[in-house]
Amino acid sequence: MTGTDLAAVLAGARVMPVLTVPEPATAGPLAAGGARCTEVTFRTPGAEQVLKTMAAHGGLAVGAGTVLTAEQAERAVAAGARFVVSPGFDEEAIARCRALGVPVVPGIATATELMRALKAGITTVKLFPAEARTLCALAAPFPGVRFVPTGGIDASRLAGYLADPTVLAVGGSWMATPAHLDKGDYEEIRRLTADAVERSTT
Repeated sequence: MTGTDLAAVLAGARVMPVLTVPEPATAGPLAAGGARCTEVTFRTPGAEQVLKTMAAHGGLAVGAGTVLTAEQAERAVAAGARFVVSPGFDEEAIARCRALGVPVVPGIATATELMRALKAGITTVKLFPAEARTLCALAAPFPGVRFVPTGGIDASRLAGYLADPTVLAVGGSWMATPAHLDKGDYEEIRRLTADAVERSTT
């Protein structure tokens, strides 16, 4: 899959809430949070049901994150994931996503890992953990690569990443933290998500 495939799925959305949802019952309210795309991490027992519920919400492009294996990728896509994100580079998982016809975004942190991704025909990668200096260092020798920085980003750092022309979108969990979910504070989640979306369009 190429970067343009993910760009088509995101349809211009540049902020991607990264959600780790322990209870599938909360997926409905989260789907109505105001984002146009979201990444649901595959870390919880109910992740597949969360994906199914959120994927059924009209106008929301839902992807699966923290996908480590080909088997997880297959389950995620069956549950409705329109793209797959991994914290690292796994050839079998990438091959399975290609066979299933969904964009896959492997995580990279070094030039060597990025070269492996490019050799596999992938031009959009997750920069994890996000680091502005690393982004600049990698973008220079690898023109044409698009990045999705994730990890350690909050509202105060969002604009800086979005201003970089090599950044396709930014992922972050500050909009729906475990504390927000534990309290069921969907109003605050919607407020933070709306703020992030507004920042991404100005």
